[in-house]
Amino acid sequence: MANNYRLIVVLSAALGDEGAATLTDTIKAKIESGATLNSLDSLGKKELAYEIDRQKNGYYVQANFTAESDFPKELERVLKITDGILRFIVVRVGE
Repeated sequence: MANNYRLIVVLSAALGDEGAATLTDTIKAKIESGATLNSLDSLGKKELAYEIDRQKNGYYVQANFTAESDFPKELERVLKITDGILRFIVVRVGE
């Protein structure tokens, strides 16, 4: 049974606008390879609450998708090893 999920990713500000857009496209492609992408929003560059890897700003991206229960684990595995991602969280959106 498919569930709804929300992904929020903080990308490194060192990537710049073009690098963040490229990495966002990569994340979009990964989600579409194993799930149904409902929406993908680039929330822009924002100040972080605390420094991460000596960076004070980051690009925020939010994605909503529908997938089987095993897909988020695979997505998290890929995001952990992707350069340019400071933090991410995948949560299941309740009914």
